[in-house]
Amino acid sequence: MFNYKNQKNMWTKENMPDLTGKTTIVTGANTGIGYETAKALYEAGAHVTIAVRNAHKASEAVNKIQSETKGKGKLDFGILNLANLAQIKSFADEFKNKHQQLDILINNAGVMIPPASKTDDGFELQFGVNFLGHFALTGHLFPLLKKSSNSRVVTLSSGAATLTDNIDFENLKLEKPYNEWEAYAVSKLADILFTYELNRKVKTSNLNMISAAAHPGVTRTDLQRHIPGEQLEGMFAEYEDVMQPWQGALPSLFAATDASVKGGEFFGPDGEHEYSGYPTLSKHSTPTMNDEKLAKKLWKYAESATEVKFRF
Repeated sequence: MFNYKNQKNMWTKENMPDLTGKTTIVTGANTGIGYETAKALYEAGAHVTIAVRNAHKASEAVNKIQSETKGKGKLDFGILNLANLAQIKSFADEFKNKHQQLDILINNAGVMIPPASKTDDGFELQFGVNFLGHFALTGHLFPLLKKSSNSRVVTLSSGAATLTDNIDFENLKLEKPYNEWEAYAVSKLADILFTYELNRKVKTSNLNMISAAAHPGVTRTDLQRHIPGEQLEGMFAEYEDVMQPWQGALPSLFAATDASVKGGEFFGPDGEHEYSGYPTLSKHSTPTMNDEKLAKKLWKYAESATEVKFRF
């Protein structure tokens, strides 16, 4: 069990347990943090499904991982468009037809400050992909998660979750003027509320399952592609240690595999302001992030919006 207080024990993927026999899904795993997460799980012996929108990019990611490392697990991919609820169901149905268990689901994929746009079902893109799509995916796969002993759901959030104190349920389909940073913060707040509410429901139902969250700190990835180059470099110049994807993936991997993890916990880097470092419990917390009434309202909204109900 990892000791958070002993900072000399910097947790890396080398500290992961043997995952032979474990079945895992990582969304958005063809690049960046998701790629490094899938690669590490594969190296540890897991059967990893890379879940992404584009079959060519998914195939390239599988081939690249296999060329870079001698993993002892298995790799395959599935086509998952988190901006389309029908296609999310199709991915989940296909996965359930192929697999009898799901030990680790990592809700990693995301979009950040795109131009004003909507999912195929009409939701603001960041809210729709970062939260609603992963809510639906987790719900569709929940029967397999329930069947698997000690299963885990890890949902990626961000320090941006602390930057808003409200979810405007009358502005989740671009009904009002678009503020890309506010919408991003709302989507990441929703991910935290989902994580905590799922954990409460799992506990109430006495299920042998963990729902945890993670954030990658300040990591250079394709997620920032909508930020103009000069602006992005100016932002990165403010941070001393901008991390590479392998290190940004560590909080997710810790939450997904370490024996010390408990349900309802949130992990991030241990450095100043949680911008960089090695996995530890996050100090990011606001009253809104811990608002059970808001979490229940969001859950009800998501059930109605996606027509997906978890069967605890």
